[in-house]
Amino acid sequence: MEILYAVATLGGVGAILGIFLGAAAHFFAVASDPRVEAIREALPGANCGACGYAGCNKFAEAVVEGDAPVNGCIPGGSMTAEAIAAIMGQEAVAVNPMVAAVFCRGDRHRSRDFFLYDGISDCAYAQQYHGGSKACPYGCLGLGNCVRACPFEAISMGPDGLPLVDEERCIGCGLCRDACPRSIIRLIPKGDRGHLVWCSSQDRGKRVSEACDVGCTGCKACIRACPREAIIMEDNLAVIDLEKCDDCGLCVEKCRFNAIHPRRERSKEEAASPEAATA
Repeated sequence: MEILYAVATLGGVGAILGIFLGAAAHFFAVASDPRVEAIREALPGANCGACGYAGCNKFAEAVVEGDAPVNGCIPGGSMTAEAIAAIMGQEAVAVNPMVAAVFCRGDRHRSRDFFLYDGISDCAYAQQYHGGSKACPYGCLGLGNCVRACPFEAISMGPDGLPLVDEERCIGCGLCRDACPRSIIRLIPKGDRGHLVWCSSQDRGKRVSEACDVGCTGCKACIRACPREAIIMEDNLAVIDLEKCDDCGLCVEKCRFNAIHPRRERSKEEAASPEAATA
């Protein structure tokens, strides 16, 4: 009998608590906006944080609350932006596809080190140790923070100690850029047209050439050579405007330190083709 009383008592307490919790859930329920779920369904579900929010759910809530733009999901691209705009009753906003690019070519063979670093394999940590081991204070430290930050496996470490970006996998989320303590990774428009100065050094002249064989020294020879005025100087560094660049290659010929290259190295067959001649 004592066991039956105990079971009945526990069952009664459970029933009362269940009724209480059910009533509380009914009376204190917060009505959710159905648009949040609709937007969540339209998202790719990567939960990468590229939008600036902690996952797709938070981004969907921010869009409904007016705190995030309808085209804020970078992995989703234009199709996702159009779907979200339709849900929100807004006009679709185009998303320009971007891709990460590593603005440093100072690998193990073309750049010099102050000392041999043998500590934790982390760029941010190595940066704190006497400013990093590289003679160039702007060069890639090659310890892979960007590789570990990429949720899409779009970056890998090359054999010469520099990160390599797979443009087919890269969705331009910017997480690798944010993980780099030296800010040498930038987002650029996706495509293969245009030349770029693959350097991030803000030093000039001898200091650059002593640290690296392929660094921009700020000599401005490329600026004088460019017929389209597509090159300017920013913080002692030549910067090429991809919208103005027509791939003429005159800047490459004038750069004594081999710091300028086309975004995609073309083969001799491609360069000699009729299409290339008329491009």
